[in-house]
Amino acid sequence: LKVYNPDIQIVGVQPAYPFHGIEGLKHIESSIKPGIFDETFLDRTIFVETEPAYEMTKRLAREEGILAGQSCGAALHAALELARELEEGVIVVVFPDGGEKYLTTAPYRDL
Repeated sequence: LKVYNPDIQIVGVQPAYPFHGIEGLKHIESSIKPGIFDETFLDRTIFVETEPAYEMTKRLAREEGILAGQSCGAALHAALELARELEEGVIVVVFPDGGEKYLTTAPYRDL
């Protein structure tokens, strides 16, 4: 897409710490990088702590009826953080996982 619009920014989302509870996301600096990961595509990275990711996952379920994984909560939290910085623009968030397999784990346990 950047070929067609160089103003597009690609923002990565990672857990803030090596030991975290956000299923599906890797703290790249302390992990083995997946072969498909190429950080040269990223314009920036937003680091998200576990609790805000869990809270956003709960909000997705309660307020929007979206059953999403913790990685989705982290992605949405990062998008909202980014939105606070922008005066105008469009933000597209990719939800990488569903929440079906996490129903007995945090953050769904206390819903």
